[in-house]
Amino acid sequence: MTVRNNQNWIPSIFDEFFDNDWMVRRANPTSPAINIAEKENSFEVEVAAPGMTKDDFTIHINDDENLVIAMDKQESTEDKEEGKYLRREFSYAKFQKTLLLSDNIDKDKICAKVDSGVLKISLPKLKDSEIKKKERYIDVT
Repeated sequence: MTVRNNQNWIPSIFDEFFDNDWMVRRANPTSPAINIAEKENSFEVEVAAPGMTKDDFTIHINDDENLVIAMDKQESTEDKEEGKYLRREFSYAKFQKTLLLSDNIDKDKICAKVDSGVLKISLPKLKDSEIKKKERYIDVT
């Protein structure tokens, strides 16, 4: 399984400088942290989601058979006094991450839940005998 970020990666001489023990480098500091663990019968994905609810997430398998995790949360609070703002705050968070799913994932049994500020997605593995090999014939002209 591979994680695909929607970012441009440009090699840089600064990569080695910033990739050290005292300075943690993240690909996108505004994107939530994600953990992927492999277990005997599944892959377990955890996405940091403090303050988010299940209604803030959309999870689907796209046309390329990849798992797309999207989050969109908007909040607005206002305090007004006779047409003049005393305080106005907006909060908006949005991200999308695509996970390339391997052929041994049972796509029909993927499940997700939000628990204690963490989105947890379980990707059950197929047994070797259940993996369908995709054959494709090429016409010879």
